[in-house]
Amino acid sequence: MIYKLIKEQSKKTKKKVIVFAEDVAASGGYLISCAGDEIYANSSSIIGSIGVISASFGFKNLIEKIGIERRVYTAGKNKSTLDPFLDEKDEDINRLKNIQLEIHQDFIDVVEESRKEKLNKNSGIELFSGEFWAGKKAKELGLIDGLGNAEQILREKYGDDLEIKKFGKSKGWLSKKLSSSENFTDKVISLLEERSIWQRYGL
Repeated sequence: MIYKLIKEQSKKTKKKVIVFAEDVAASGGYLISCAGDEIYANSSSIIGSIGVISASFGFKNLIEKIGIERRVYTAGKNKSTLDPFLDEKDEDINRLKNIQLEIHQDFIDVVEESRKEKLNKNSGIELFSGEFWAGKKAKELGLIDGLGNAEQILREKYGDDLEIKKFGKSKGWLSKKLSSSENFTDKVISLLEERSIWQRYGL
């Protein structure tokens, strides 16, 4: 949705879009990045993860062990597909995998259309396996166009007289509440928020 919106606005306004991945552009983040005409990242940025994942837990044996009886009523035989409190059914798993394959192919199509001849498909590395890489390797694979931060790249392209306007995300609730305290507290909150983002990628 965000990818399409950026592409539509770019076409409508006839403006070039340059994307900068400072920390992580993986999975959905990389999909959005593909809306850009050019993609840049830092050498330590995480790029890629072109795949689809679905994860859950199974609690059937647990609720039986502690004597809980669960009652579910549905209209539609597939409404309780992959219910974590029931045994898995092969038909449910196959249905989910087919959906994942469709979404994965859509993802691949977007990347191939966006990166076109820039992709290095002769590297011996499977680009669409769900693997992710650091910035330097991502550049070798053609997933990004170059290394550098936004200010550095933009000034190289458009000169030192360029005016760069920065729009940052608003502070979290906890940060706002403690914003009147020492800078150290703000740094700790910021670090915790950043850490929570990285944990989504298992890092």
